[in-house]
Amino acid sequence: MPAFNANSFSDRMDAGAKARAAELERARKRAEVMKATAGERMAERVKIAADREERRAARDAAKKAEQDRIEAEKRAEAERLEAERLAAEEAKRLADEEYEAAKKWLAEEEKRKLVKLLADQKAMRDAKYAARKHRQR
Repeated sequence: MPAFNANSFSDRMDAGAKARAAELERARKRAEVMKATAGERMAERVKIAADREERRAARDAAKKAEQDRIEAEKRAEAERLEAERLAAEEAKRLADEEYEAAKKWLAEEEKRKLVKLLADQKAMRDAKYAARKHRQR
């Protein structure tokens, strides 16, 4: 069987009011402590925000430097490829000139050989006719 509760309604109401008043007093004390340290906390928040912004700026600067380095490498590679292309074109042009010069020289050499062959054939023919004429006399 439950024990008899001698607390009356007014006792319970007073206990509740005292508990609320005690809680309110604790809250006020916490608020006063919070007000006293509000400047420190605000300064710490500002410092944290400034540090965060500084780190963000450092990251952005590092990212920009990396992008600039990559762009410089791309430009250098493009310039190197362009120089190689120009060198290859120049080498091809020189090779074509040499080929044309060799082709021209061979053609002239063939002409000289043909002229010499024709001259030799004419000389042999003339010698043959001269020998025949000499025999007939």
